[in-house]
Amino acid sequence: MAAGGFCKLPNGTVVVALNLPRPLAAGTGSVRVLVHAHNRARALTRLRNLGLRAVYLRGNGQPPTPDEVTAVLHHPDGLIWRTAPGVDALASELWHPIRTLMRRPTAPTP
Repeated sequence: MAAGGFCKLPNGTVVVALNLPRPLAAGTGSVRVLVHAHNRARALTRLRNLGLRAVYLRGNGQPPTPDEVTAVLHHPDGLIWRTAPGVDALASELWHPIRTLMRRPTAPTP
């Protein structure tokens, strides 16, 4: 089960934040994923459609911060990630589009 939370925006949409284990193709550790959607169920469905099948949100223990909400609202896809804080993250790490996390690593060229 992932730690996370959500916040409802004035226009009725929600921002969901989840701390998830990093997919095997991308390395080890955990990541903080932010999703902007019409409701919580649709936000989790967006993640499940990307292959993160066992994603559930129970409770609201770690809701997104105002800075995280601003970051996801300004991204055209409304789905971003970065290394989870407190693990091995740099304080100045930028947010990445979700496609960079789900991308399979390429073999080095000789």
